[in-house]
Amino acid sequence: MTVQEIKRLRETEDKVEFKEAKRNFNFDGGSHSDPAERRRCVLGYVVALANEGGGYLIFGIKEKKELPHEIVGTTFGEGKTGALEDEIYKRLSVRVKIEELFDSEKTENNRVLVFKIPSRNLGDPLTFEGVPLMRIGDSLRAMSNAELFNTLSERAPDFSATICEGLTFDDLDTEAISLMKAGYARKQKNPAFETLSDTQILSDLGLSENGKYNYASLILLGTRKALRKYLPNAEVIIEYRLNHSMIPYTARKEFQESLFTVLDKIWDYVNQPASNPLLHVQHKFKIYDIPAFNREVIREAVLNAIGHRIWNDLGSVVIKQYPDSMNIINSGGFPSGVTKDNILTVRSQPRNKRVMEVLEKTGEVERSGQGVDKMYYICLMEGKPLPDYSQTDDYQVDLCLRAKIVDEAFYIFVNEIQDHRADKLNVFDLLTLDKVRQGISTDLSELSVEKLQRERLIKSQSAADKKYVLGDLYYEIVQQPAYIKEYRLRDLQIVAGCFEKAEKVSMKDFVDAFNSQLTREQTKRLIYRMEHDELVIADKLGRWTIYQLSKKIDNSRNILTQFQLHIEG
Repeated sequence: MTVQEIKRLRETEDKVEFKEAKRNFNFDGGSHSDPAERRRCVLGYVVALANEGGGYLIFGIKEKKELPHEIVGTTFGEGKTGALEDEIYKRLSVRVKIEELFDSEKTENNRVLVFKIPSRNLGDPLTFEGVPLMRIGDSLRAMSNAELFNTLSERAPDFSATICEGLTFDDLDTEAISLMKAGYARKQKNPAFETLSDTQILSDLGLSENGKYNYASLILLGTRKALRKYLPNAEVIIEYRLNHSMIPYTARKEFQESLFTVLDKIWDYVNQPASNPLLHVQHKFKIYDIPAFNREVIREAVLNAIGHRIWNDLGSVVIKQYPDSMNIINSGGFPSGVTKDNILTVRSQPRNKRVMEVLEKTGEVERSGQGVDKMYYICLMEGKPLPDYSQTDDYQVDLCLRAKIVDEAFYIFVNEIQDHRADKLNVFDLLTLDKVRQGISTDLSELSVEKLQRERLIKSQSAADKKYVLGDLYYEIVQQPAYIKEYRLRDLQIVAGCFEKAEKVSMKDFVDAFNSQLTREQTKRLIYRMEHDELVIADKLGRWTIYQLSKKIDNSRNILTQFQLHIEG
């Protein structure tokens, strides 16, 4: 969207809200006591626009109806757009994109701030201070009962809450009921719950109604016989293969029993010494033992696979285990609104809500939707690759978990940091550290960057540079420098790699080599600096510029070492 396009937008037709906000604007209601005034804030408008299907909140525009709109400029959020995005997400669990635009026809007061607000999830109205909001004229009002009912009615029926005709109490596993009761009493911190009758607990947790039992009770508590009769695809199959090219499996196990009893059995099968060996990381006199596959990660993955699967698909949940990885596959694809890219940030609704509600109330999951966060967190803390959903499509979710520790120094680094902290780094902080470890300086959380820089866990050579490296502790562990004077060692390694492949390299080749680690402009500045320092030379070939190694660099020897020697003089 451009400033010229913004000038022609109509508030109602284009789902946009204009505010002058020349210097400031209420963010969260502030000190106002009147509900109507409290709602007229950034969070209130985000909620209202999301409930209307998404739209734009735009600051720096004169509030008048005539077209074209007049740009008056705004200083709201200058230098803090990333922090604003993070705070909105923290408060509302909505990923809002904020963009600064400038009116080229003006020399001052020309800044426009655009909040791009996504639609709420299907059937899930957003609320501000407990009230689902909509816009009407210049005001924000609560949804009417009819509007709220229509929104809630968008949700697909919860299969797990549907009555399973013919299912009786005798079809439920007594051991599973005991485990559920114990978990419920422990989670609710009330030991008396264990003394309640089984039928009372089933009713309290929404697993039975008027003597009839729903599919959630079958999935969570059903005997093998009952599952085979009423829900034969309620099974988890584990296949073990020695390598990825094998078609026949080496071993196979089928589990068809209640969720409350099957989780530990699945882990016991996965956790055999031969198929889940300990990996060892040594630092000084300390040895860390890390299992190839983590119990909590596998547990969360299996719970997610069952909680989000589609039951009218005849497929089972399948776990394919190899020595170096594990794939956990369930039918149905991602829930509505969830993608590979937003899986950590979007508010998801489980397809089998009743099942997940019981698991939450009994302490099997911390909170619906947090399982993925937990998996990412543990993988990062163990120095392993992130959970990989790249093979997921519209028909199935395919989660790949890899066993190998990709960077032992990073494992030591993050664990030593966390061991000495009262307030632990969160998953987004760890993600930022991991990106910096890989040399990535694009698409970083500004809030995490600010925090990690302040605590000297990452650093850059200057505020304008915005190319980061990890803190000194990491380089003490890895025993190599972060910089060769003003150059990041990683950048020199990538450039040297380009010249090891070809004598002549284009700027496009450099940009491709850095991939998402640096922007095109950052890559160009790096190569221009290397040209200035006589590490590379540029030749004009028509419209194109081709780069070669300087005559001071011998491409028959180690190029990176020669770069270092030349830079250090």
